[in-house]
Formats: sequence, structure tokens, C-alpha cells
Amino acid sequence: MPNLEAFKKHAKQYLRWHREQYYPVAVTIREHLPRFRQLSDQEILAAGFRLTDAQELVGRKAGFEGWQALRTGAHTAMSKTHLHAEPILTSVAAHLYVRDLKASTEFLTTKLGFAIDFVYGDPPFYGQVSRDNALLALRSMDESFFAEDIRQREDLLSASITLASANEIRQLFLAYQAADVPFAQALRNEPWGAKTFIVKDPDGNLILFAAPAS
Repeated sequence: MPNLEAFKKHAKQYLRWHREQYYPVAVTIREHLPRFRQLSDQEILAAGFRLTDAQELVGRKAGFEGWQALRTGAHTAMSKTHLHAEPILTSVAAHLYVRDLKASTEFLTTKLGFAIDFVYGDPPFYGQVSRDNALLALRSMDESFFAEDIRQREDLLSASITLASANEIRQLFLAYQAADVPFAQALRNEPWGAKTFIVKDPDGNLILFAAPAS
């Protein structure tokens, strides 16, 4: 778990994005804060949004009931960390190479249900999105980074994301299908006892979703 200072920085970042009318943040606000749930993106960006709201957002996004619960959890996690002699790896993010960072974040948020964690650079060239415990880092590139159609030809995956059950992956596939998400492979049963499908993003990155077959 990131330390409390990192969470505070995240809250200030969400507050700044709202003030700057950075429209992708509206999706995250609506998803995690109940009082914004029935508002459109424009209405959310026009509404009052304070630091306490941003902190509440960060707390809920991290899986807590709110900011105070997150503060308590963060302190507890830090205390437990000091008991370990060895460093603990807390997360991993797959890297996607993209042409247009804005277009890619829009695809991942509006089509795949991810939320923007941060975007960096002027102009922006690097960012991260997340959904639940899945993290995707995005790096904007001006040059060709793969030869021709080798990714699709060789089934080269850019990321693999797992779900807990066959029912969940079926629901997710149907939701993506309804949202006109482009698939490189539809939902199917694999010989090794898994259900999988593969999404193809605007830059040709192949993102695998997998779950137990039963």
C-alpha cells in the first residue's frame, strides 16, 4: 500500500484536475462518489469539488469506506511493514506503447472502465490508469515500436488481466461487447481450463482478460 503522503498527493491531483476542467476525471468522480453518480461529465466539472471530496475519492478508490478509514489502514500497513526484514513488492503495471496518450486514456476510461491515476509531461507523454487492482502504464511514442502486424500475427500480448470467476469474465465481455470494444479474440474456453478474451486498443496493443473456466 502506498504511504499516506502518496495518497495526499493523489487527492491534490484530483482536485487540480477538477479545477482545470480535465474531463476524464469526471468519470472517476462519478464512479466513486455517490453524490455525483447521477450527474453528467459537464455537471460534475461545474459542481463544487473540495479537497475533502478529493480525499474521499482517493479513500474509496483504494477500497476503503472513505478518507478516515484509509488513513487508519495506511498507518496500520506502515506499522506492519516495519516488522518485515525483506522489502515487499506491492504492485506491478503492464506498459502499453501508444501514439496518442489522450486518445488512449479516453479509450481505456470510456470503453474499458479504467480511471486515470495520473498523466505526466508538458505535453503529456506518460500516464497510468487503473481498474480495481489492475494497473496499466502508458508511454507515448513518436516512432514505430513494433514491426508491421507482428503483435497480432504472433499473438504478442501487452498485458494480461485476471478475474476471479467465469461469471465475472462473462459479464465483463458482454459489457465490452455492448460498448463496441474491438476484440482480437472473443470469449472462449481454453484447453488449460480458463476462459479468455483479448481486447485490441487503438494502437494495436493486445490486452488479455482471463478467468477460471468454471
